[in-house]
This record gives sequence, C-alpha cells and structure tokens, in this order.
Amino acid sequence: MGIVVDGFERVAEALAERTSQSLSTNTVVLDERGVVVASDQAGLIGARFDTLPASQTSYLRVPLRLDDRNAEIVIAEPRNGEVISPGLARVMVDLIVNQTAVVERLPNTSALKGKLIHDLLLGNWRDEASVLREAAVLGMDFSAPRAVILIDAKEFILRSDPDEPTEDVVARRAQLVIAGVVRFFDLPNDTICAYFGEGEVVVLKASSTRDLFAWTEAEEGEQHWVASWANLTALKRASAGLLERLRCDTRSTINVGIGRYHPGIRGLASSYRDARAALRLGRRFHGQNRVHCLDGLGIAAFIGVPDESTKIDLATHLLSPLDHEPELLATLDTFFANDCSASLTAAKLSIHRNTLAYRLDKITSLTGLDPRRFEEAVQAKVALTLRSLKEAD
Repeated sequence: MGIVVDGFERVAEALAERTSQSLSTNTVVLDERGVVVASDQAGLIGARFDTLPASQTSYLRVPLRLDDRNAEIVIAEPRNGEVISPGLARVMVDLIVNQTAVVERLPNTSALKGKLIHDLLLGNWRDEASVLREAAVLGMDFSAPRAVILIDAKEFILRSDPDEPTEDVVARRAQLVIAGVVRFFDLPNDTICAYFGEGEVVVLKASSTRDLFAWTEAEEGEQHWVASWANLTALKRASAGLLERLRCDTRSTINVGIGRYHPGIRGLASSYRDARAALRLGRRFHGQNRVHCLDGLGIAAFIGVPDESTKIDLATHLLSPLDHEPELLATLDTFFANDCSASLTAAKLSIHRNTLAYRLDKITSLTGLDPRRFEEAVQAKVALTLRSLKEAD
C-alpha cells in the first residue's frame, strides 16, 4: 500500500481502533523501528514488537505508508474464534486504511470555524446569507453586536521547541491561549475565537451592555457615546483583566488590541482593522504587556492610521462629551486661535482669566484632554480640525 496521510500518530491510532473493531482482534501499528505506536491495548504502546509475549504473535502483517513514513499494521487472530483468510483480512485492512486517509484529510470543525472567521475579518466573502447559514451550522452566533479583540501572544505561541514538531507545538499553544479566553469570559465554547497565524489569536467578543455588564460602572450610562464607540470603556476593562490572566497562564509577553464595534457582519472586518492598527501603533509607542485602543494612542492614532474616515470618527468620539457644550467648544477653538495664551483668550472672549481656567478644567474633565499640555493640546487641535471636516460634509 502506498497511502500517505498527515499526522502519523493520529492516523495510526485511528487505524488500530477501527481495525480492531472491524475484525474483532487485537491490533497494533508499528513504526519503521518495530516500535508499537498505536494499539487497542494501551499498555503495549512504546514497546518493541519483537519483545512482546507469544500471545501477541501476529496472524497477519500489512506494510503501510503513513505521513511519508514506513509503518506496519499487525493483526492477531480473531478473539471470537472465527477464521478470516489472510486475503480477506488484507482487503478489509486496505479499505480501512483508505477510509481513514479520507476522513483524516477532511477539515475538522475547528478548522472550518477558523477559516470562516479569517474570511470574515479580511472581507473575503460576498453573500451574507450564505455566511450566516454556515455560521449557524458551526454554532457561531452573529446576532449579537461583536467587537474584535486581537491578542498578540507570539512570544508564547511561536517560542521554538526543538523536541517537538513546530506545527503541533504552535497549534497546542494557540489552543491554550484560546482556552484561557474561554475560561476568562466564561464562554460555553470557543466558537468565537480563532488562531489567526503569526502568534495572534482573534476573539469576536459580544459587546452589548449586557455582555459587558461585569465590567461596566453605573455612571458610564450617562456619558455621551458615539454609537461605534459604545461600551468601549467596559471592553477595555475586560481586556485588561484578560491580559493579566493570559500573562499569568503563559508567563510571556502579551499585547491586546481592541477594535470598536461596527454594525453588521461586514463591520467585523472594520473592527479587526481598528484592533490591528491599535496593536501595531500601541506596541511601538506605548510598549509591551498593555491593552491598546485607537482612542488611547494620542496623536499617534491620527498620524499612523491611514484611513481618513477612521480618523474623523476618532476625532468626533474624543470631542463627543462637548457636543452639548457649545460654550466650551468655542472656548477651546479661541484658545488655540490665540496660541494657547490665557490672557489673549480671556480678552477675546471678554471673560476673567479665572473663568477661562474653569472652562479649560471642565474641558479636561469631560474629554480627558488638557489643552494646556502640549501633546494633549495637539491631539485636541487635530480632533477639532477633523471634526470640522465632517461638519463641512
């Protein structure tokens, strides 16, 4: 037989089990050294076949080719006393090997979920109805609003290990990270998590107020949120807790990028772009072992994000607490127009300098940006300019 299938040990185990059941006999699979690598009797694994007791002598031996390696399946006499001719047994083994090869080549559910998530986040699809049907079959619920959490765990997942096959190690470590995510969020399964390659795991986190209730504080409901940035503070808290859990589990450097919520299935790709940009810029400008989000990157977000609409949305979000404060917006605009001079601004507005200081303090309190500090002033000025572009449209 010249069948080549992937995963030597996995396929060997499947062969031993199926052959033993079909022929009602003890079965072992030997590697090229004559060592038992699979058997319906667990105690035999690892032993050299030529050292086994006489009760294990073979009735039939069939050479195999598994995962480009030489192997041999050894079949004992049937336990029920039936006599099976070597020719018939050989045909049955041949059928079992071919069936196993086909089954093992089929993608498993986890692989199908991973591919669907990959295609969704990269926008490699057209028919939304087909996507939703496939997702339903795979147990993936996209009815709830979801935002992307991108986990950079490459130091843990891609760490070299000379004693084990690289692909197996990477897959196992990625699954350990996913298992940590599932435990942290108390999820029923890992349907919304996938290994994305390059040491990164992606999570499509349900991001409604109900889903993030454990990380939401009462006063947040009173804030003025732009829809796509809703519940972002709670999502940051959740991600910060997840970061600490994964760092503890892996004892490695971990970084997390958060994408804001965008409506619809197509919005997942936009959320992923947000998370990737935040992760890339955050690692560069704010360092390791942190949660990164576009609205926390300062001026770097306005410089490093190429998409103009994203920058305008970010500007609108940062200044949204002033939407119902026209006096404060006018004060901020005048302050910048007068080179951040308190005396000139107060004179221009015909107010006392203490009144100006009060207004600037209130702007800082509402937006988190102090116009009297250089970097924050630059960020606020850019946000004002981009906001005006949106209003001009």
